[in-house]
Amino acid sequence: MDHTHLGRSGLSVSRLCLGTMNFGPQTDEDDAHAIMDAAHEHEVNFFDTANVYGWRKGEGWTEQIIGRWFAKGDGRRERTVLATKLYGSMSDWPNDTFLSKRNIIRACEGSLRRLQTDWIDLYQMHHVDRDTPWDEIWEAMETLVAQGKVLYVGSSNHAGWHIAQGQETARRRNFTGLVSEQSLYNLLERTLELEVLPACEAYGVGVIPWSPLAQGLLAGILGKEREGRSAADRTRSLLERHRDQIERYEAFCDELGHDPAQVGLAWLCHQPAVTAPIVGPRTMEQFTAALDALMIDLGDEALARLDDIFPGPGGAAPEAYAW
Repeated sequence: MDHTHLGRSGLSVSRLCLGTMNFGPQTDEDDAHAIMDAAHEHEVNFFDTANVYGWRKGEGWTEQIIGRWFAKGDGRRERTVLATKLYGSMSDWPNDTFLSKRNIIRACEGSLRRLQTDWIDLYQMHHVDRDTPWDEIWEAMETLVAQGKVLYVGSSNHAGWHIAQGQETARRRNFTGLVSEQSLYNLLERTLELEVLPACEAYGVGVIPWSPLAQGLLAGILGKEREGRSAADRTRSLLERHRDQIERYEAFCDELGHDPAQVGLAWLCHQPAVTAPIVGPRTMEQFTAALDALMIDLGDEALARLDDIFPGPGGAAPEAYAW
């Protein structure tokens, strides 16, 4: 397993990040623990979760599963770069949501308890809070960093100008600010290339793509369809809008001799500023299959073919839409 720095930080993380959103609702605890053990066996040290995962409001079900895995000991916590997120509602009370200083501090304490750990390596803002000023956000994060409860801070689903605004406010406060941005990014969804990727490159912010396989559209969905396996309604609707592209994509993957899911992940690893795509397996088989993506070296010709099948926005702003 190759490792790289998370953005401009000195923190070393694996080129694939283990996403845990399915742990609990779709993957039972024993299987989740087995997948995390397998991740360490393959030197995947970067795990991502969130306080709302598990989708039982206020319970932090997925964080609890990870915490019980850490409690087994044998260096599990020490070998893991643990990322979690806050923003979503943890109760029906108004201050248990978003990015007020109160919620940041209290949400962190809750995650620490559920995860059975003393520190969070990467604490991420799950979404933009337009009603809380950056100075308040950074004051809370600075407190947690000073206490040793948080080591690095990241954002998620932020626009390029949010990242710039946050970094400039952090600079004025002599604070490190963001080291990562977790965003929707895949061959089908390339809006990120307009302004978020350039902003991340400029500020040394590592990009952690979520939904790297576009809800399964880039994971060989047509082959599965021919086998009689059905997808969710939302995925089928998306497929009908992109069927021509997906047909061309799967044919090209056959030419390359690689599984479509592996090609989709490999493409992301070739993109500037990308630290590690998040793979969110439901099963051990899905996790081990994703590992092979790191063995694929896509040359210039293959990358050009993929650009032809899935044209991006035309490059970075403003050239993508202006002279």
